[in-house]
Amino acid sequence: MSGKTIKLYLVDGTPSGMKTAEIMNWSGMVLVAPRAQLAKLGQRDEARRTGAYLLVGTDPNSRNRPKVYIGESDTVLARLMQHDKDAQNEFCTDLVLLISKDNNLTKAHARFLEHQLILLANASGRATVANGNVGSPVSLPESDLADMANFLDHVQMILPVLGFDFTQPKVDVAGALMSGAGDSVSPLFTLSVAGASGRMRQIGSNFVLLKGSTGRKEGVKSWVSFKSLRDELVASGKLIPSAANPLFYEAAEDIELKSPSAAAAIVASRDTNGRQSWKLESTGETYQTWFEKTFPTNM
Repeated sequence: MSGKTIKLYLVDGTPSGMKTAEIMNWSGMVLVAPRAQLAKLGQRDEARRTGAYLLVGTDPNSRNRPKVYIGESDTVLARLMQHDKDAQNEFCTDLVLLISKDNNLTKAHARFLEHQLILLANASGRATVANGNVGSPVSLPESDLADMANFLDHVQMILPVLGFDFTQPKVDVAGALMSGAGDSVSPLFTLSVAGASGRMRQIGSNFVLLKGSTGRKEGVKSWVSFKSLRDELVASGKLIPSAANPLFYEAAEDIELKSPSAAAAIVASRDTNGRQSWKLESTGETYQTWFEKTFPTNM
């Protein structure tokens, strides 16, 4: 994939305030504002256009998990003002607008974006989706469908840069291995402790605890790091009671994590340095040793 330049503009000069994001030769724009700046957002012409929008915050029932509501409107600002009065949206801390710089999005275009983004967010499993339904499929002329597929691709590229990754597809471990993804897929790492057994691969920037890995249900009393994450994985059904041994959980699917220590803690149920505890299945070398050989630090 060729490189892309994303133009990020801080409207009030602060990283926590309102910002816009654009890509060269793309007619769209992503506008992000803290919910507290709704009044200021309302002063901008873009907020009165047709488009899709996201209400984003933290799931009050899961501190490590985002929550999102995805919608569309002929006049996005009007819908945002309605949402602001709704107690069900107290989770929302950020407003994300997906609009066109040339004011060329129609109601049908916005509905297409809404429907597709809800499907993507549900499929990714990275966030709690507050929508009660997935919207309605939209029939567009062939040329419009191609244009909106391209628009959605650009949105998909920008959202993670802004810190919103909940519409990104799940990492496909089997697909990555079959495609010969090369440097983006690591060898297999294993970890065994107190009867629990885990398998992990690094794919790109993600550390994937592989389906079938097991972890102890009862951790040591001093366990702090990633304990709440483990509990949320249990609550979401990604970790389920092991049929083979009631003392263990088992990964019901491949689980994407941000560090090898997170994956190790889930297996060991204790604070664990994953860079030292994960071992190459083929050689027994630690992840840290493999990493240093693969990506030399003395360049």
